[in-house]
Amino acid sequence: MTPEHWYNIVPDLASPPPPPLHPGTMQPIGPDDLAPLFPMELIAQEVSTDRFVAIPEEVADVYRMWRPTPLIRARRLEKSLGTPARIYYKYEGVSPAGSHKPNTAVPQAYYNAREGVRRLTTETGAGQWGSALAFACAQFDLECLIWMVRASYDQKPYRRSLMQVYGATVHASPSPVTGAGSKILADDPDSPGSLGIAISEAVEVAGSAEDTRYALGSVLNHVLMHQTVIGEEALKQLPEMPDLVIGCTGGGSNFAGLAFPFMRDSPGTRFRAVEPEACPSFTRGRYAYDFGDTAGFTPLLKMHTLGHSFVPDPIHAGGLRYHGMSPLLSHMYELGMFEAVTRSQTECFAAGVRFARTEGIVPAPEPTHALAETIAEALRCRESGEEKVILTALCGHGNFDMAAYDRYLSGEMSDFALPQERIDAALSELPS
Repeated sequence: MTPEHWYNIVPDLASPPPPPLHPGTMQPIGPDDLAPLFPMELIAQEVSTDRFVAIPEEVADVYRMWRPTPLIRARRLEKSLGTPARIYYKYEGVSPAGSHKPNTAVPQAYYNAREGVRRLTTETGAGQWGSALAFACAQFDLECLIWMVRASYDQKPYRRSLMQVYGATVHASPSPVTGAGSKILADDPDSPGSLGIAISEAVEVAGSAEDTRYALGSVLNHVLMHQTVIGEEALKQLPEMPDLVIGCTGGGSNFAGLAFPFMRDSPGTRFRAVEPEACPSFTRGRYAYDFGDTAGFTPLLKMHTLGHSFVPDPIHAGGLRYHGMSPLLSHMYELGMFEAVTRSQTECFAAGVRFARTEGIVPAPEPTHALAETIAEALRCRESGEEKVILTALCGHGNFDMAAYDRYLSGEMSDFALPQERIDAALSELPS
């Protein structure tokens, strides 16, 4: 059964996360500062102190197209690893868009439509979020403008086509249709783009039109809260409590959506976030106030960041190529509530291939990071003999990512060694 409420973890924390700041005054922002970008209901959810927020029936009705999603024990993967560990995965790839992203796209489209908004803008990395918002906008008769990171725009043409099938207009980012994009292209005509740049473009357009608002697919509190339908369902579906929950992290919505309900109801469980070696905000970033976008249009967010000017290498896990991490998750990481590790691109695709050959599902590049760590943990259990229960989130399928798998299988894929100098250079530009 689809959950009736989203879970807001903020009231259960030992201390509240630091507030967003206005970059001009360095004072906490208020609702009026966010009103040009978001409807008031989402602004209220962003700062809510209620533990549970009711899911509107109009949203639940769309959710029922694919929810509840299946929880599956990976018995064939366990057998191939020879591990005593028991591995479960929550499979979000059954949604119309093929990932967990509609869990927040649908309510965001609903609340905007209810306030009379006519058009939503957004950015997308791998295309999962763009596909989800395009689908959600179609459900509530909204126009959808999407800036897709150039590296993914070129790598994933059929993900772009899916957005267009749902009715969206898709621009490669950086694009010449915005001031932010034009400036980037003037400096670097061959820029591969980044989520930070694409956010700047989407925010610029949203802020310049009365009937247009902006939607974000990760990072913000209300987005993470919407994703908790994943963990709430898993709590009811699991036959045993997990010893370890593992999820991939780019902005944080997938990991949070699975983990937060277990942090509330399963005190003996450990949690581990997995990020790319090429974009390691938790493990190599700085916990500091920074812009959420490249051009500096957003409020300042206290988060683990590599610097808003940091442009990640064009790895195929486009959804994880973001310079910062969710402020809420960053705060919780500082509180010691979970661990964070990195995995390289090639070992992630190796895990994806192994999972496909045992469990039959081709994973999107993003969750292969969690799968790589899950497999490593299961092999550690084989050595130690521990019968550990591991839960992970398979947040999307990779049916539009076969060009990336082709590169891996042909031996053409390489790993990106991120020099510390690049991180240092971007961090030197943090706002003071």
